[in-house]
Amino acid sequence: MAPATPATAPAARPRVRGKFLFVGDEKLYIRGVTYGAFAPDAQGNEYHDLATVDRDFAQMAAAGINAVRIPHTMPPRALLDVAQRHGLRVMVGLSAEQYVGYLIDRRGAPDVEALVAAKVRDCAGHPGLLCYALGNEIAAPMARWLGPERVQSYLERLYRVVKREDPEGLVTYVNYPTTEYLVLPFLDLLSFNVYLESQDRLKLYLARLQNIAGDR
Repeated sequence: MAPATPATAPAARPRVRGKFLFVGDEKLYIRGVTYGAFAPDAQGNEYHDLATVDRDFAQMAAAGINAVRIPHTMPPRALLDVAQRHGLRVMVGLSAEQYVGYLIDRRGAPDVEALVAAKVRDCAGHPGLLCYALGNEIAAPMARWLGPERVQSYLERLYRVVKREDPEGLVTYVNYPTTEYLVLPFLDLLSFNVYLESQDRLKLYLARLQNIAGDR
């Protein structure tokens, strides 16, 4: 029988104050990386090798990283335990983009709200959580086909599900420039994937994102 893992001391959860994240009274400046996706095991578990996760997270922490994004899946709670031991906070993905097509055709549609609620319950309240990402880059053609109002309503509905299961958890949606027109004022913080290889263009677009974000 494996020895019990020592309990990790509880830590304060991040909060939003204006345009900044805080832990307690201290600003939290994110220095993050994406971790995954990886080939799943026979049971479909993507993050099944916790020894490798522990090694990777230790190296990240040593390099000054303090946050990890799990992009398209909900990791096991044990991964959050490992992250917390190394002082990392985790953005977990709820994969809303994978179900958005059912807004067009409900035949065979799963109960998306129940799926999201179950995922959130798996890690609700964990001090290693940075935030929940409702989804990642709903495709621009799909957003145009549905219309922004339906996409916005869909994401807000899932936001309410997350808050019901984990009221103190922060919630975002990872947007990108092609659908920057989506109006999502209910989110706790804004997240964008931005791929600009020119430093000057990136600087200009970051200034634009500050305007889009408003007071957030």
